[in-house]
Amino acid sequence: MSKAIEVSGLTKIYDELVAVDNISFEVEAGEVFGFLGPNGAGKTTTIRILTGLSKPTTGNARVLGYDIVTDIVKAKRAFGVVPELSNMYDELTGLENLLFMEQLYGVPPYERQTRAEELLRTFGLYERKDSRFASYSRGMKRALTVAAALVHKPSLLFLDEPTVGLDVVAARSLRAILKRFRESGITIFLTTHYLEEADVLCDRIGLLVKGKIVAVNTPAKLKTMAEEKPALEISFKMSLPRAAEELGQRLIDLAVVEVDDKIRIYGGDTDAVLETVLAYARENRTQISAVSSLKPSLEDAFVKLTGLTPLLMATEKGGR
Repeated sequence: MSKAIEVSGLTKIYDELVAVDNISFEVEAGEVFGFLGPNGAGKTTTIRILTGLSKPTTGNARVLGYDIVTDIVKAKRAFGVVPELSNMYDELTGLENLLFMEQLYGVPPYERQTRAEELLRTFGLYERKDSRFASYSRGMKRALTVAAALVHKPSLLFLDEPTVGLDVVAARSLRAILKRFRESGITIFLTTHYLEEADVLCDRIGLLVKGKIVAVNTPAKLKTMAEEKPALEISFKMSLPRAAEELGQRLIDLAVVEVDDKIRIYGGDTDAVLETVLAYARENRTQISAVSSLKPSLEDAFVKLTGLTPLLMATEKGGR
């Protein structure tokens, strides 16, 4: 299988901040490659470099065979980019936005109307094709932004946090569309901080923490890396807001995190962990309502490989 992206020793430094630190990886043609990491890990900076919006400090990369510094103009004709923030025009309709993007990408005039309407149908926007972009819902705006990146039929699509801020229904719809494009052979490079999204969409995943890649593998193989670190999920009958913090102080060598009002404890001897939790419950005059042993998940792999809690991944992105 050919390489859609080849990255070697890529580094980006802003003043004294090392945003991307000597990373190397490859993306196979036709796969969905997920780039995961907490906010500020360097995901967006990497996309900016690979798409020609920023030059690397050191290192090199090739996208679809083109050098990102010397041949970026040629590369841009063959890939599409979906930025984190929409680049559509509020005053134009959905159809007009796509026609304008087709003009920018050099789509032949006789193809523009037909191709734009096909994309509008694919993304469920055809009935609103004559409505101004400003009137679209957040999910519709995101869908049109993705559609616009596909007007020139690219073989590679860069998506930066595609479902940030979308409701559950809109996010699920967009993921379903991305799966269909993947099945059509388009290579997708996806940055996200949603572990569940990466698990569902990606063939392989690169974990990025503080500008460094800590692992690259399939979701399944990343999960096996967590198998030797068992996880218990515990629920208390009474709400204990500081339970994760206080149990973490007692189980100092283990990862203790709160997930959906439940406490997850990674690693350690199960009997010893339960004794500690029971003692904690008695001291707080409550009881344990449920205990579950969890199968390894991508979340578990993230905790093990990065040393960070998954709550960092679930936080909505803020400004940079």
